[in-house]
Amino acid sequence: MKQDLHYKGTATPPYEPEWRVSQELIPYPDALSVMETRVTEIEKGAAPNLLWLLEHPPLYTAGTSAKAHDLIEPGRLPVFSSGRGGQYTYHGPGQRVVYVVSDLRGEKDVRCHVNRLEQWIIEVLKEFGIIGERRAGRVGIWVSHSGKEEKIAAIGVRVRRWIAYHGLALNVNPDLSHYNGIVPCGLAQFGVTSIHKLGIEALMAEVDNAFRKNWAVIQRPREQSAA
Repeated sequence: MKQDLHYKGTATPPYEPEWRVSQELIPYPDALSVMETRVTEIEKGAAPNLLWLLEHPPLYTAGTSAKAHDLIEPGRLPVFSSGRGGQYTYHGPGQRVVYVVSDLRGEKDVRCHVNRLEQWIIEVLKEFGIIGERRAGRVGIWVSHSGKEEKIAAIGVRVRRWIAYHGLALNVNPDLSHYNGIVPCGLAQFGVTSIHKLGIEALMAEVDNAFRKNWAVIQRPREQSAA
């Protein structure tokens, strides 16, 4: 059995995050349990923030705004209620999920947290020559490809007592046909894409290295994140 890779952060202020890279597919309920436990530990000052890089088996998650009619093919894949914001999304092999369990009690600004996650993805995509962009009124990161706007990364967060969890999902080389079973994020007029579909061969380890190289983006003060 492959083991998770752990990179422990400091246990005293100022905290550095713990990095965790899972080598096996992680069932969604197991991931949710780990995140909720870490939220409690952070609240008590017993653990640092967590940056957990993983892949899930094929599944759909429903956010708090999910609409029943956006599940186009019920029964195609397991569906899990996530508790995060947003609507339906897909997770599966070839997609790098990064769960970010982060203490926001010092700033109490969820929009700033989401902005940092978006910028983190943008910086990672730059490493592969891809221009990722925000779009007004749409959370996530988008690319222009062959005259179309397509989503390459999704973001969804939940906040409990000002500690954020869940995070982001970047499409590296997943089976994009699974998106046909849902209306991704409730946006039927837009497509989805991946690094692979854009014609770039990227190993998951290379993507992970790009996240680690640019991780300081998510620690920027509120003023810098809003710039």
